[in-house]
Amino acid sequence: MNDCIFCKIEKNEIPSERVYEDDGYIAFLDINPISFGHTLVIPRGHHSNIDETPDGVLAGMIALAKKIGLAVVASLGADAYNIHINNGRASGQLVDHVHLHIIPRTLDDGLKAWRGRGSYPEGEMSATAGKIKTELDKNLPR
Repeated sequence: MNDCIFCKIEKNEIPSERVYEDDGYIAFLDINPISFGHTLVIPRGHHSNIDETPDGVLAGMIALAKKIGLAVVASLGADAYNIHINNGRASGQLVDHVHLHIIPRTLDDGLKAWRGRGSYPEGEMSATAGKIKTELDKNLPR
C-alpha cells in the first residue's frame, strides 16, 4: 500500500483544491502557502524525487509550471513567480513524490531572495567546478 499523500490526492482519497489536471499531471493549491496562490505540480504516478523521474516527465512539469505561473500572475495580480523544487530531505523535500512549487511574488511581499555564503577561497571555485565537470563527463560524454 502506498502511503504517499500526493498519490492519495491523485486518487481523490484526500481532497485538494485543484487548479489543473490532465492525463499526466495535477496542479493544486498548497495547504501551507508561502503566498496565496502557491501551487504544487505533480506528475501522475509515483516518482520519489527528480533523480527517479523520467526526463520527459520533468520537462512536462516545467512546461505546465510556466502556464500556471502566467495564470497565477494574471489572475492574482502578482508581479512574478518562483518555480522551486526541493530534491531530498536536506533540501527541504517533505513529501517523497516529485513536485514543484509555483510561488506568486509581489515586489513588496517581504520574502527574501537566497543569500550566498560569500565568495570562494582562492582556487576553490576552479577546484569545485573541476569536480563537477569530472562527474558530468562520466555520465554525459561530449
